[in-house]
Amino acid sequence: MKLTKMSHSCVRLEKDGRVLVVDPGGFSEEDAAVGADAVLVTHEHPDHFDEGRLRTAMEANPSAEIWTLKAVADQISAAFPGRVHTVGHGDTFTAAGFDVQAHGELHAVIHPDIPRITNVGYLVDGGKLFHPGDALTVPDRPVETLMLPVMAPWNKISEVIDYVREVRPQRAYDIHDALLTDLARPIYDRQIGALGGSEHLRLAPRDAVRL
Repeated sequence: MKLTKMSHSCVRLEKDGRVLVVDPGGFSEEDAAVGADAVLVTHEHPDHFDEGRLRTAMEANPSAEIWTLKAVADQISAAFPGRVHTVGHGDTFTAAGFDVQAHGELHAVIHPDIPRITNVGYLVDGGKLFHPGDALTVPDRPVETLMLPVMAPWNKISEVIDYVREVRPQRAYDIHDALLTDLARPIYDRQIGALGGSEHLRLAPRDAVRL
């Protein structure tokens, strides 16, 4: 499996000539989902869900499909008839040749006065990779590669470190990092790397690795 990090929380996975894209939102590149055979969206916040980017991908590949939770599906099903699938916690499906299981139900708490929205994470190929969206969901099986929401309005570094400890992946790659300045990155790298208990890594946008 090839993992390509796009900006913020968007990632591209490639296997056997097919492409799966997760969370091509408004903070990611305009072409983040172009070439996708399938797209997964974790929740409705605009940094994860951008209809324009989805439309570009769906028009580029008329056979491309989207899997997402009801809150997003309700907004886009009419625009892409027959190509949007609604999923929730525990559902399993195959997208672009990848085996996927949905995990989690709610977005992390931003503030007690802000109502929580729904959020699902996606476990790919039996734990080869997990993308939690905007939540610190712990899957019910081992994870090799964790896409780690490293900096957000809803988290702090102690929670990020404890999340890595709880999931216990072989490695964790930063996502949700558009708000993290280059000046602060060494602090996060040092503390998460020293205290998380797993290999902590990050990729620049469009950089790729083999998993």
